[in-house]
Amino acid sequence: MSTIKGKVREPIEDRVKQVGLVECNVVAINPTMKEWEDDLGFSLKDDQEEFDYTGMSKDGNPYVRVDVWMKKNGSDDLFKAVFFLEDKIRQNREETKTQFINNIGNCSWAESEEDLKAWFTKRPYREAFNGEEDFYNFLRTWLGGLDYRDEDTELQLDWKQLLKGDLSDLKEQIGGAYATTFVALATVVTKTKEDEEGVEQIVEYQGIYNRQFLPQYCMKHFRVRDYDDAMLISTIQAKEMKDLKLHEKFVYNVTGEYGCKDFYKLQPVGDYDPNENMASTDEAMIEGADDMSSEY
Repeated sequence: MSTIKGKVREPIEDRVKQVGLVECNVVAINPTMKEWEDDLGFSLKDDQEEFDYTGMSKDGNPYVRVDVWMKKNGSDDLFKAVFFLEDKIRQNREETKTQFINNIGNCSWAESEEDLKAWFTKRPYREAFNGEEDFYNFLRTWLGGLDYRDEDTELQLDWKQLLKGDLSDLKEQIGGAYATTFVALATVVTKTKEDEEGVEQIVEYQGIYNRQFLPQYCMKHFRVRDYDDAMLISTIQAKEMKDLKLHEKFVYNVTGEYGCKDFYKLQPVGDYDPNENMASTDEAMIEGADDMSSEY
């Protein structure tokens, strides 16, 4: 059982893509056809079938895709963050360590339960599934109205219910007491795809980096300093994680070896200029293509 307590708009691909840090609110999660029209303002074809967000991974494991639709503050601009949750316990590549998650969405790695830190085991915990860490990182930021220091606070979703595509418990939180405005990183994803004639073309589409989010109050730091500056990034990367402020940890993770691989800017969100993107070329482009399919 889940516990969480303590005018028709033009298609998104027809709008100018944006990059940078955007302050936004969640407006829909895995929308149904009715919610797609009522909450997101899109028109659907008469023969459109109801959306199915569940499937099987390449390894044969059930998964659910979670589409989180967010609206930019002060505008009707929509962005979508995508999470995949797979019914498989998360382990490192060597399968020597397992990831665990507690009842407020914090994660920790260990070779065995006996090696988990005391701060982590003070709360109920279990083995984590693939995709949960990033998803719960987002939830903890979005549902920032929860007091995560209070021992009675819980943030955990029923796993079996999730795998069936039932996110009703989470949808109830949209606009609720715990929901907050947060900061997401808008990106442009660039890929090469073949068109119907087998000719390779550059594909670009709007994205949201789904591994890092920030509370709204952190936005002030990016208005007064240029965190795209290489010297500043080097200074942050040279520090220990424990010595960094929250927004600096964000920069550390986004710019690090395992950080964001798409085109982005660590500045307040603005219109995308393809000339600034080294992954873009002068070849023909398929504007606004969306590769966020249900295939895992």
